[in-house]
Amino acid sequence: MVWGSTYLVTTEFLPENRPLLAATVRALPSGLLLVLITRSLPRGAWIGRAAVLGVLNIGAFFALLFVAAYRLPGGIAALIGSLQPMLVLGLAVPLLGERARGRDLAACLLGTAGVALLVGASATALDPVGVAAALGCAGCMALGIVLTKRWGRPAGLVAFTGWQLALGGLFLLPLTLLFEGLPQRVTTVNLTAYGYLCLVGAVFAYTVWFRGVERLPAVAVSLLGLLSPVVAALLGLVVLGQGFTPPQLAGAAAVLAGIVLAQLPSLRPARPQRKESHEHRNRPGRRHQVRRTGVPSA
Repeated sequence: MVWGSTYLVTTEFLPENRPLLAATVRALPSGLLLVLITRSLPRGAWIGRAAVLGVLNIGAFFALLFVAAYRLPGGIAALIGSLQPMLVLGLAVPLLGERARGRDLAACLLGTAGVALLVGASATALDPVGVAAALGCAGCMALGIVLTKRWGRPAGLVAFTGWQLALGGLFLLPLTLLFEGLPQRVTTVNLTAYGYLCLVGAVFAYTVWFRGVERLPAVAVSLLGLLSPVVAALLGLVVLGQGFTPPQLAGAAAVLAGIVLAQLPSLRPARPQRKESHEHRNRPGRRHQVRRTGVPSA
Protein backbone atom coordinates (compact mmCIF):
# COMPACT_ATOMS: atom_id res chain seq x y z
CA MET A 1 0.00 0.00 0.00
CA VAL A 2 2.92 2.35 0.71
CA TRP A 3 4.25 1.69 -2.78
CA GLY A 4 0.95 2.94 -4.20
CA SER A 5 2.06 6.47 -3.28
CA THR A 6 5.17 6.24 -5.48
CA TYR A 7 3.37 7.48 -8.59
CA LEU A 8 1.94 10.54 -6.84
CA VAL A 9 5.22 11.45 -5.13
CA THR A 10 7.21 10.99 -8.34
CA THR A 11 5.00 13.08 -10.58
CA GLU A 12 4.12 15.83 -8.08
CA PHE A 13 7.10 16.33 -5.78
CA LEU A 14 10.32 15.17 -7.49
CA PRO A 15 12.46 16.94 -10.12
CA GLU A 16 11.28 16.29 -13.65
CA ASN A 17 12.91 13.66 -15.87
CA ARG A 18 15.15 12.21 -13.14
CA PRO A 19 13.98 8.57 -12.82
CA LEU A 20 17.43 7.08 -12.15
CA LEU A 21 18.23 9.71 -9.54
CA ALA A 22 14.95 9.01 -7.78
CA ALA A 23 15.68 5.28 -7.79
CA THR A 24 19.24 5.73 -6.51
CA VAL A 25 18.30 8.10 -3.71
CA ARG A 26 15.53 5.75 -2.66
CA ALA A 27 17.77 2.69 -2.46
CA LEU A 28 21.38 3.53 -1.65
CA PRO A 29 21.09 5.70 1.51
CA SER A 30 18.50 3.39 3.07
CA GLY A 31 20.59 0.30 2.31
CA LEU A 32 23.79 1.81 3.73
CA LEU A 33 21.86 2.87 6.84
CA LEU A 34 20.63 -0.68 7.47
CA VAL A 35 24.09 -2.15 6.82
CA LEU A 36 25.63 0.25 9.34
CA ILE A 37 22.97 -0.57 11.92
CA THR A 38 23.32 -4.35 11.57
CA ARG A 39 27.08 -4.41 10.81
CA SER A 40 26.50 -7.43 8.61
CA LEU A 41 27.78 -8.19 5.11
CA PRO A 42 27.12 -11.17 2.81
CA ARG A 43 29.76 -13.89 2.67
CA GLY A 44 30.69 -16.75 0.37
CA ALA A 45 28.05 -17.73 -2.14
CA TRP A 46 25.75 -15.10 -0.71
CA ILE A 47 27.85 -12.29 -2.18
CA GLY A 48 26.67 -13.28 -5.65
CA ARG A 49 23.14 -14.14 -4.53
CA ALA A 50 22.72 -10.86 -2.69
CA ALA A 51 23.93 -9.02 -5.79
CA VAL A 52 21.42 -10.84 -8.01
CA LEU A 53 18.56 -10.17 -5.60
CA GLY A 54 19.68 -6.57 -5.16
CA VAL A 55 19.56 -5.97 -8.91
CA LEU A 56 16.23 -7.77 -9.44
CA ASN A 57 14.34 -6.54 -6.38
CA ILE A 58 15.89 -3.08 -6.10
CA GLY A 59 18.31 -1.86 -8.79
CA ALA A 60 16.73 -2.77 -12.12
CA PHE A 61 13.26 -2.77 -10.57
CA PHE A 62 13.56 0.80 -9.24
CA ALA A 63 15.06 2.12 -12.47
CA LEU A 64 12.34 0.59 -14.62
CA LEU A 65 9.65 1.61 -12.13
CA PHE A 66 10.59 5.28 -12.24
CA VAL A 67 11.04 5.25 -16.04
CA ALA A 68 7.52 3.83 -16.34
CA ALA A 69 6.19 6.35 -13.81
CA TYR A 70 7.65 9.27 -15.77
CA ARG A 71 6.66 8.07 -19.26
CA LEU A 72 3.23 6.50 -18.63
CA PRO A 73 0.07 7.50 -16.81
CA GLY A 74 0.22 6.02 -13.33
CA GLY A 75 -2.80 3.82 -13.90
CA ILE A 76 -1.41 2.31 -17.10
CA ALA A 77 1.91 1.56 -15.43
CA ALA A 78 0.00 -0.13 -12.63
CA LEU A 79 -2.08 -2.11 -15.12
CA ILE A 80 0.99 -3.50 -16.85
CA GLY A 81 2.56 -4.23 -13.48
CA SER A 82 -0.50 -6.27 -12.51
CA LEU A 83 0.78 -8.99 -14.87
CA GLN A 84 3.40 -9.79 -12.23
CA PRO A 85 1.35 -12.46 -10.38
CA MET A 86 0.91 -14.34 -13.66
CA LEU A 87 4.68 -14.31 -14.15
CA VAL A 88 5.21 -15.51 -10.58
CA LEU A 89 2.72 -18.30 -11.14
CA GLY A 90 4.69 -19.46 -14.17
CA LEU A 91 8.08 -19.25 -12.43
CA ALA A 92 7.01 -20.87 -9.16
CA VAL A 93 6.26 -24.21 -10.81
CA PRO A 94 9.78 -24.97 -12.15
CA LEU A 95 11.84 -23.04 -9.58
CA LEU A 96 9.91 -23.68 -6.35
CA GLY A 97 8.04 -26.84 -7.18
CA GLU A 98 4.76 -25.17 -6.23
CA ARG A 99 1.70 -26.65 -7.87
CA ALA A 100 -0.23 -24.31 -10.15
CA ARG A 101 -3.76 -24.30 -8.74
CA GLY A 102 -6.87 -23.23 -10.55
CA ARG A 103 -7.65 -20.95 -7.63
CA ASP A 104 -4.34 -19.12 -8.07
CA LEU A 105 -4.93 -18.64 -11.79
CA ALA A 106 -8.44 -17.37 -11.09
CA ALA A 107 -7.08 -14.95 -8.48
CA CYS A 108 -4.47 -13.62 -10.93
CA LEU A 109 -7.05 -13.10 -13.67
CA LEU A 110 -9.47 -11.47 -11.24
CA GLY A 111 -6.78 -9.13 -9.97
CA THR A 112 -5.65 -8.12 -13.46
CA ALA A 113 -9.26 -7.56 -14.58
CA GLY A 114 -9.81 -5.46 -11.48
CA VAL A 115 -6.79 -3.28 -12.23
CA ALA A 116 -8.03 -2.87 -15.82
CA LEU A 117 -11.37 -1.59 -14.54
CA LEU A 118 -9.64 0.55 -11.95
CA VAL A 119 -7.38 2.44 -14.34
CA GLY A 120 -9.59 2.36 -17.44
CA ALA A 121 -8.38 2.74 -21.00
CA SER A 122 -5.79 5.33 -21.91
CA ALA A 123 -7.05 8.16 -24.09
CA THR A 124 -3.55 8.94 -25.38
CA ALA A 125 -0.96 6.94 -27.31
CA LEU A 126 1.29 4.97 -24.99
CA ASP A 127 5.02 5.55 -24.97
CA PRO A 128 6.73 2.29 -26.09
CA VAL A 129 9.74 2.87 -23.82
CA GLY A 130 7.41 3.30 -20.87
CA VAL A 131 5.51 0.12 -21.75
CA ALA A 132 8.77 -1.85 -22.06
CA ALA A 133 9.95 -0.45 -18.73
CA ALA A 134 6.71 -1.44 -17.00
CA LEU A 135 6.93 -4.98 -18.42
CA GLY A 136 10.55 -5.28 -17.34
CA CYS A 137 9.63 -4.00 -13.91
CA ALA A 138 7.01 -6.75 -13.51
CA GLY A 139 9.47 -9.40 -14.71
CA CYS A 140 12.23 -8.28 -12.32
CA MET A 141 9.95 -8.33 -9.31
CA ALA A 142 8.44 -11.69 -10.25
CA LEU A 143 11.84 -13.38 -10.59
CA GLY A 144 13.07 -11.62 -7.45
CA ILE A 145 10.17 -12.97 -5.40
CA VAL A 146 10.70 -16.53 -6.61
CA LEU A 147 14.47 -16.50 -6.07
CA THR A 148 14.07 -14.93 -2.62
CA LYS A 149 11.82 -17.82 -1.62
CA ARG A 150 14.10 -20.40 -3.25
CA TRP A 151 17.32 -19.18 -1.59
CA GLY A 152 15.98 -18.03 1.77
CA ARG A 153 18.26 -15.75 3.78
CA PRO A 154 21.40 -16.43 5.85
CA ALA A 155 21.11 -13.39 8.14
CA GLY A 156 18.55 -11.31 9.98
CA LEU A 157 15.69 -9.73 8.11
CA VAL A 158 16.94 -6.14 8.53
CA ALA A 159 20.46 -7.05 7.37
CA PHE A 160 19.07 -9.03 4.42
CA THR A 161 16.98 -6.02 3.38
CA GLY A 162 19.97 -3.70 3.77
CA TRP A 163 22.18 -5.84 1.54
CA GLN A 164 19.70 -5.71 -1.30
CA LEU A 165 19.00 -1.99 -0.99
CA ALA A 166 22.71 -1.12 -0.83
CA LEU A 167 23.74 -3.38 -3.72
CA GLY A 168 20.79 -2.26 -5.79
CA GLY A 169 21.72 1.36 -5.11
CA LEU A 170 25.34 0.74 -6.09
CA PHE A 171 24.08 -0.79 -9.35
CA LEU A 172 22.07 2.38 -10.01
CA LEU A 173 24.69 4.97 -9.01
CA PRO A 174 26.94 4.83 -12.12
CA LEU A 175 23.91 4.73 -14.41
CA THR A 176 22.56 7.83 -12.73
CA LEU A 177 25.81 9.77 -13.03
CA LEU A 178 26.33 8.66 -16.63
CA PHE A 179 22.86 9.28 -18.06
CA GLU A 180 21.35 11.95 -15.82
CA GLY A 181 23.87 13.59 -13.54
CA LEU A 182 22.79 15.67 -10.56
CA PRO A 183 20.14 18.42 -10.71
CA GLN A 184 21.31 22.00 -10.47
CA ARG A 185 18.62 22.84 -7.96
CA VAL A 186 16.86 20.74 -5.32
CA THR A 187 14.02 22.23 -3.30
CA THR A 188 12.93 21.47 0.24
CA VAL A 189 9.87 19.71 -1.21
CA ASN A 190 12.14 17.50 -3.32
CA LEU A 191 14.27 16.57 -0.31
CA THR A 192 11.19 15.76 1.76
CA ALA A 193 9.84 13.54 -1.01
CA TYR A 194 13.19 11.76 -1.37
CA GLY A 195 13.26 11.22 2.40
CA TYR A 196 9.79 9.70 2.31
CA LEU A 197 10.70 7.32 -0.51
CA CYS A 198 13.91 6.35 1.28
CA LEU A 199 12.69 5.79 4.84
CA VAL A 200 9.06 4.77 4.33
CA GLY A 201 9.04 3.44 0.76
CA ALA A 202 12.30 1.50 1.11
CA VAL A 203 13.45 0.85 4.70
CA PHE A 204 10.01 0.16 6.17
CA ALA A 205 8.16 -1.23 3.16
CA TYR A 206 10.90 -3.58 1.95
CA THR A 207 11.59 -4.97 5.40
CA VAL A 208 7.99 -6.05 5.88
CA TRP A 209 7.78 -7.13 2.22
CA PHE A 210 10.66 -9.60 2.51
CA ARG A 211 9.13 -10.98 5.69
CA GLY A 212 5.91 -11.54 3.78
CA VAL A 213 7.79 -13.26 0.95
CA GLU A 214 9.13 -15.75 3.49
CA ARG A 215 5.79 -16.48 5.11
CA LEU A 216 3.36 -16.59 2.17
CA PRO A 217 3.10 -18.60 -1.06
CA ALA A 218 4.73 -16.84 -3.99
CA VAL A 219 1.50 -16.13 -5.87
CA ALA A 220 -0.28 -14.92 -2.75
CA VAL A 221 2.42 -12.41 -1.88
CA SER A 222 2.69 -11.14 -5.46
CA LEU A 223 -1.05 -10.50 -5.56
CA LEU A 224 -0.72 -8.27 -2.51
CA GLY A 225 1.23 -5.93 -4.76
CA LEU A 226 -2.03 -5.18 -6.56
CA LEU A 227 -3.00 -3.04 -3.58
CA SER A 228 -0.57 -0.50 -5.05
CA PRO A 229 -2.83 0.65 -7.94
CA VAL A 230 -5.83 0.67 -5.60
CA VAL A 231 -4.00 3.06 -3.27
CA ALA A 232 -2.73 5.07 -6.26
CA ALA A 233 -6.31 5.54 -7.46
CA LEU A 234 -7.51 6.53 -3.98
CA LEU A 235 -4.70 9.07 -3.65
CA GLY A 236 -5.61 10.46 -7.06
CA LEU A 237 -9.15 10.92 -5.77
CA VAL A 238 -8.25 12.47 -2.41
CA VAL A 239 -5.15 14.50 -3.30
CA LEU A 240 -5.58 15.38 -6.97
CA GLY A 241 -9.36 15.44 -7.11
CA GLN A 242 -9.54 12.85 -9.85
CA GLY A 243 -12.89 11.19 -10.47
CA PHE A 244 -13.76 7.74 -9.15
CA THR A 245 -16.38 6.04 -11.32
CA PRO A 246 -18.56 2.97 -10.58
CA PRO A 247 -16.37 0.78 -12.85
CA GLN A 248 -13.34 1.85 -10.83
CA LEU A 249 -15.13 0.88 -7.62
CA ALA A 250 -15.91 -2.49 -9.19
CA GLY A 251 -12.27 -2.82 -10.20
CA ALA A 252 -11.04 -2.12 -6.68
CA ALA A 253 -13.49 -4.72 -5.34
CA ALA A 254 -12.25 -7.26 -7.90
CA VAL A 255 -8.63 -6.65 -6.90
CA LEU A 256 -9.46 -7.19 -3.23
CA ALA A 257 -11.44 -10.33 -4.11
CA GLY A 258 -8.47 -11.72 -6.04
CA ILE A 259 -6.14 -11.05 -3.10
CA VAL A 260 -8.49 -12.78 -0.66
CA LEU A 261 -8.96 -15.72 -3.02
CA ALA A 262 -5.20 -16.26 -3.23
CA GLN A 263 -4.87 -16.15 0.56
CA LEU A 264 -7.59 -18.71 1.29
CA PRO A 265 -5.43 -21.86 0.93
CA SER A 266 -2.90 -20.53 3.46
CA LEU A 267 -5.69 -19.59 5.90
CA ARG A 268 -7.45 -22.95 5.71
CA PRO A 269 -6.73 -25.07 8.83
CA ALA A 270 -4.74 -28.23 8.31
CA ARG A 271 -6.72 -31.41 7.93
CA PRO A 272 -6.60 -33.58 11.10
CA GLN A 273 -4.50 -36.35 9.60
CA ARG A 274 -3.24 -37.60 12.96
CA LYS A 275 -6.77 -37.98 14.27
CA GLU A 276 -7.88 -39.82 11.14
CA SER A 277 -4.90 -42.16 11.40
CA HIS A 278 -5.75 -42.83 15.04
CA GLU A 279 -9.35 -43.66 14.17
CA HIS A 280 -8.17 -45.84 11.32
CA ARG A 281 -5.92 -47.76 13.68
CA ASN A 282 -8.80 -48.33 16.10
CA ARG A 283 -11.26 -49.77 13.59
CA PRO A 284 -12.40 -53.31 14.55
CA GLY A 285 -10.68 -54.97 11.63
CA ARG A 286 -7.52 -53.11 12.49
CA ARG A 287 -7.55 -54.20 16.12
CA HIS A 288 -8.00 -57.81 15.01
CA GLN A 289 -5.01 -57.54 12.72
CA VAL A 290 -2.85 -56.19 15.53
CA ARG A 291 -3.84 -58.95 17.90
CA ARG A 292 -3.09 -61.54 15.25
CA THR A 293 0.29 -60.31 14.07
CA GLY A 294 1.45 -58.22 17.00
CA VAL A 295 2.62 -55.48 14.60
CA PRO A 296 0.25 -53.16 12.74
CA SER A 297 0.83 -52.94 9.01
CA ALA A 298 2.06 -49.69 7.43
